[in-house]
Amino acid sequence: MQMAAAPLQAQDIIPVKSRQIANFKIGSDRKLFGKLEFVGGIEMSSSNPLLGAISSIRFRPDRRSFLGVMDTGHWVEGAIRRDDKGRIAGVSDLAVTSIIDAAGRTEQAKELMDCESVALRAAEVLVSCERVHRVDAYPDPGFAQSRPITSLPILISPKSLRGNRGLETVAVSPRDSALAGGVVIVSELSFDKAGHLYAAVLDGPRKGIFGVVQKVPFAVTDGAFLPNGDLLLLERRFSFAEGLGMQVRRIPGDAIKPGAAVDGEVILQADMGYQIDNMEGLDVVPGPDGDIRVVLVSDDNHSILERNLMLEFRLVE
Repeated sequence: MQMAAAPLQAQDIIPVKSRQIANFKIGSDRKLFGKLEFVGGIEMSSSNPLLGAISSIRFRPDRRSFLGVMDTGHWVEGAIRRDDKGRIAGVSDLAVTSIIDAAGRTEQAKELMDCESVALRAAEVLVSCERVHRVDAYPDPGFAQSRPITSLPILISPKSLRGNRGLETVAVSPRDSALAGGVVIVSELSFDKAGHLYAAVLDGPRKGIFGVVQKVPFAVTDGAFLPNGDLLLLERRFSFAEGLGMQVRRIPGDAIKPGAAVDGEVILQADMGYQIDNMEGLDVVPGPDGDIRVVLVSDDNHSILERNLMLEFRLVE
């Protein structure tokens, strides 16, 4: 029996207080870490308890405005502001709206609205969800008050994806790359018969299922493409013995094809000696002069023990 459609939810405006982070490694003013140079970051807090659970972020072409999703089933929109040295100094008030599924349901049906990644392509916003594994496409503009206009076939059998370790990444490749604008999905911790993470190219000339070599004990939490077609994957580690950790891995775009098992260089790695938390979101933000920024965000799980971070790096080729 299908649930009745829920009424459209009003937009919540969340005031945000930001504290700048000057150094990535605690107690050190070093800036270069692997292939990424730390530019700056912020820790965000709010009197509104709705702030938190940010799973993914994508910047608009103006490189200031951004769109994200919360795994509580919400859209989040805002814009960064910079100080006189060009470092992220804060964000605007955030606009938060309930995501509506194809049946008109919102976050009241949490198990149906576990949204983990977002991506932008022409006139569409793509959202990947786990538990009920899917990639939904919403109209852009108009996504915040719309049901999805379609769902993309994910190619991977939903029975092969773990309930809470499913589709954690959706990313759109550059049109002039080997994938020719194809949409790529990567699972968090769902494995094929060879023991690789399930992944797929959903459309384009290299449409098909492939695998990503897992770097134990890390799990994929997001990803985005560089302008040259390489894929950056954000990966998270957690254990009671070692605590939190994260890394960014660069997958050669030319290697992504049906049947392949892809791997790549780790270009950044950090543990609790650095300004990290539960790192969930990554975006690539190209500048007009060829400068490439990588922005990471954390998910605080609405816990007082975790933080909402936004960290910015410059890719050093």
